[in-house]
Amino acid sequence: MFESVLVANRGEIAVRVIRTLRRLGIRSVAVHTAVDADARHVREADLAVAIGRPGANEGYLDSDEVLRAVAFSGADAVHPGYGFLSENADFARACGAAGVVFVGPPATSVETMGDKIRARQAAAAVGVPVLEGRGAPGMSDEELVTAALELGLPVLVKPSAGGGGKGMRLVEDERSLGEEIARARREARSAFGDDTLLLERWMARSRHIEIQVLADSHGHVVHLGERECSLQRRHQKIVEEAPSPALDERTRDAMGASAIALGRACGYVGAGTVEFIVAGDHPEDFYFLEMNTRLQVEHPVTEMVTGLDLVELQLRVAEGEELPFGQSEVAVHGHAIEARLYAEDPSRAFLPSAGTVLEVVEATGEHIRVDSALVPGLVVGSTYDPMLAKVIAWAPERGDALRRLSGALSATTVLGVGTNLAYLIALLDHPEVVAGRLDTGLVERSVDELARLDEPDHVFVAAALARSLDSRGRGPTTDPWAAGDGWRLGAAAWTRRRFSGSDGRVVEVRQRGRPADAVVAVGEGDPSHAAARELDGGIIVAFAGETRRYRVAVHDRVVWLATGGKTWAIVELTLGATAGLRARVAAEGPIRSPMPGVVGAVHVVAGERVRAGQALLGVEAMKMEHALVAPVDGVVTEVLVVTGDKVALDGPLVVVEKAADEEPAIAHGGVDP
Repeated sequence: MFESVLVANRGEIAVRVIRTLRRLGIRSVAVHTAVDADARHVREADLAVAIGRPGANEGYLDSDEVLRAVAFSGADAVHPGYGFLSENADFARACGAAGVVFVGPPATSVETMGDKIRARQAAAAVGVPVLEGRGAPGMSDEELVTAALELGLPVLVKPSAGGGGKGMRLVEDERSLGEEIARARREARSAFGDDTLLLERWMARSRHIEIQVLADSHGHVVHLGERECSLQRRHQKIVEEAPSPALDERTRDAMGASAIALGRACGYVGAGTVEFIVAGDHPEDFYFLEMNTRLQVEHPVTEMVTGLDLVELQLRVAEGEELPFGQSEVAVHGHAIEARLYAEDPSRAFLPSAGTVLEVVEATGEHIRVDSALVPGLVVGSTYDPMLAKVIAWAPERGDALRRLSGALSATTVLGVGTNLAYLIALLDHPEVVAGRLDTGLVERSVDELARLDEPDHVFVAAALARSLDSRGRGPTTDPWAAGDGWRLGAAAWTRRRFSGSDGRVVEVRQRGRPADAVVAVGEGDPSHAAARELDGGIIVAFAGETRRYRVAVHDRVVWLATGGKTWAIVELTLGATAGLRARVAAEGPIRSPMPGVVGAVHVVAGERVRAGQALLGVEAMKMEHALVAPVDGVVTEVLVVTGDKVALDGPLVVVEKAADEEPAIAHGGVDP
């Protein structure tokens, strides 16, 4: 067995690989850029090596820097995780040339199967059904437009290199075809360093099923069953499960045989995944999509139903060992479901969230697994993928696994950064999900109903009472002159606090008395008794006949509250800020960036007339480009940025002067993800 393995990745997958290395007694080596110097994977590794330029975020994609770290650390092998260099054939070759083992398939397999166009050709050659499509290296945007129209809309535009939903675009309208191809090309270039695109015929109401394969260097290839990955948003997986609730044994065997045949044909070695699209009404009709020549994000569900450690098997195969079992010995037990926790705001079109993690509570319990990069103090920015953690649950039956996962998510808390936690809980409770009637469009059709997160009165009361406690939101104030309880010789005076919620509305909470025994009123509502006290790192709040426990963190006048899987960021406003907020919404102003990021493209010039909903420019954050659109019909009077500019949250981008008969533009404009 290897003595030392360098993990050429970051985040939860680096932590997960390190966990297996520790169990096997192998020294783990982490790499990190300047921004990740105190990250969880750095803390948990036996040795950590800095890569990239001082003060820069780049480095994980720099093969020379990674190999420098290998030489410095004396590692025997490199585990690439997923993303970054995991599907880079040149890096695999460079590892061999440097005398270090690449824990992955041969470079020739990466070249063949890591490129979607070549992979389609390889699949067709061994008789695996392939969806109709178009694509070749060097095709111009104009040639792709022509090819898309020949295929017939709608079509799916996707990068030939890489995966994870980045750069993928479903195009249904001929008028937006050219623009979407250009956006897909920019995202592909940014995420994978290769802007070659592929077009495929779109199959509506389809399922996304993938087969996990394992192969050794002695000619043995097996599959470990399938994973259902149909719950996707913007072609990025959100929830995955094993096995699929749709497949019968005949279809499962046929898909497994196709995956094995493809693995043999390309000389595959290691862990890989063959992905298929399946007709929703006829799951026996399946078509090859792509092969991922690496470990998948969703590999834990396969591990939980098979009892196998895929990272350990990767390491053993990379060392030259034979697989310790054959196909007849692979058994699937029970059901496992995984949910991905992202730093994003479902209430704002799932825009990436940024900030500093103030507090983390991760779920525990029987048959619950959490793969996570979260630690208090973690700075979540716009440089890397927004996935923070994965929560996985197993049970003998699918329904029990769903309930167990929902409970685990409800027990999870992340304060300081907005996440999709409440959205995931709502999704798992969707009737179609519970029934197992899944397809790749289900999430998009249900976004509006699932993304809503109301802010009831009790949340604003909890925020007010938390602010009445000490500056950490823990324990009562002991200085009577600083108590802020409005004490008077007669009756106590009212303390007034104004808060802004996620929807921008301003709510006033009046409080009289100390937190342990107060009278409060929300807005124009009647006064009511309320009480708050500290308990185990949170607060217990009684109000309007209900008692709730909240996790609380207060930072820069933002009160973070979490209970039952729901999290709110309630901003306390000064009187001046309240007036300013109202004026800002009511007046014209520049279109501002809804997130920190980099300007990917500017589509307008000063003096140009625009219509409401027209794309003005794109801002890239976390490897995805988000289009900022005109909120009203009008004229562009100023363009304040150019392509490549870095912009901060709320940074001004473009000024649109409304047409005379239009309402004033809201400062943030619109967002088209």
